[in-house]
Amino acid sequence: MTGVRVVSLKVDGPQSIPADGGYHIVRFPYVGESYDPWEMHTPVQPDGSVVTNWKTDDQSGLIWPSTAGWGTLTSLIYWEAGDYDELRDRYVRDPLGVYDSTATEHRPPSPGIQCWHKSHEMFVRPDVPIALLVAQDASTARKVTLAEFKLSISPVEEP
Repeated sequence: MTGVRVVSLKVDGPQSIPADGGYHIVRFPYVGESYDPWEMHTPVQPDGSVVTNWKTDDQSGLIWPSTAGWGTLTSLIYWEAGDYDELRDRYVRDPLGVYDSTATEHRPPSPGIQCWHKSHEMFVRPDVPIALLVAQDASTARKVTLAEFKLSISPVEEP
């Protein structure tokens, strides 16, 4: 691999997240994406499955790295105002298989809309998808109103 490979996903419509205390994959559409020239987010998944409805299929939240390397993950999450005690988010390797979470954050709410940005780095591989997961503890389901999820992969030279 030469150069950096980048995928940038965005969803700006509301996505309901249950108040069940569990983590849920943030889903992203396959149209209107900012940037995906290396096809790391396509409805035909590298594992052979096909996403027919991005709004209901958790696989629409997966980024499949196009190469191995040092990955920089960045995300932006906007929550609607609500009666939260805590909002949570994390990055997860293989979220629908052998679950391996990293960069987990639990945050108390601030007044009004909740806006969060985070970055994290880790090694990535093409056979292990990555997702952004969120959780909330309000009295009812609440909406993520905007989300972005980005991965840039830098080459790593052999020692």
